[in-house]
Amino acid sequence: MPTTSPPDGRAGIDADLVRRLVSAQFPQWRDLPVTPVEKDGWDNRTYRLGDAMTVRLPTAPGYVPAVAKEDQWLHRLAPGLPVPVPRVLATGVPGEGYPFPWSVRRWLPGDTAERGRVDDPARFAASLAAFLRALQRCDASGGPVAGEHSWYRGASPAHYDDQTRRCLALLDGRVDTVRATAVWDAALAARWRGEPVWFHGDIAAGNLLVDDGDLAAVIDFGTSGVGDPACDLVITWTYFSGAGREAFRRDVAMDDATWARARGWALWKALLVLTGVIDGDPVRAAAEQRVIREVLDDHDRHA
Repeated sequence: MPTTSPPDGRAGIDADLVRRLVSAQFPQWRDLPVTPVEKDGWDNRTYRLGDAMTVRLPTAPGYVPAVAKEDQWLHRLAPGLPVPVPRVLATGVPGEGYPFPWSVRRWLPGDTAERGRVDDPARFAASLAAFLRALQRCDASGGPVAGEHSWYRGASPAHYDDQTRRCLALLDGRVDTVRATAVWDAALAARWRGEPVWFHGDIAAGNLLVDDGDLAAVIDFGTSGVGDPACDLVITWTYFSGAGREAFRRDVAMDDATWARARGWALWKALLVLTGVIDGDPVRAAAEQRVIREVLDDHDRHA
């Protein structure tokens, strides 16, 4: 088997590498065209393989545990969910200079859920809430307990306490750190006391596919696991507004403590990103500042 030098993260993954991997390990598909997807992720690179499949390759060691996790669990979760999720067809091994396991999956049609593609945000919010409730009803027995493999989604936001407080110190005077600290403290105090349930871990527009404005599929379960579902509510502030936000809040039907932890998850991520972009990317900074303001206002209204 010919090899090349190990790829350097995303930069070393390209269509030629995918062709070599497929040809060497799955020769039945060697003649199918390989093309990049229109919108790619960061944790993994994805390529179309013919018309009906995709190839998905982790970009760094921290994303590798997701390969085995999704291979093991997605087919078990799928029957209990109202929309399709990725179906793993084959799992590849390191080769051709690429150092990680990788997978071949069935292609799921649809467009990412950018706001302009969703005609009725309230209906879309209700369908997403129904998906999350169905996911939480799936049997969690033996499922992967929240931890390093999920980047601690599904665990307590306390894992990121030091990081959050450093961000608050760095942003003092540039965001309302007094109110933000109150939101963060409330999130840490609102412990999850229920039985572990399945969570997705990265419910965001890029992982939600739509067809004619309706939820058509949910992808990228790399940060999924069993634990606290509060992390799946962050989309309340990062995506929804107005009637869509109210519909999602109503239909997802979570208690006040779960909403407090959800605000903590949203605040942590927005502060972390804002710290990195506030002096160099005004557009991204403004978006994160908006999320922070809306999280703080939500706390004032509902806490």
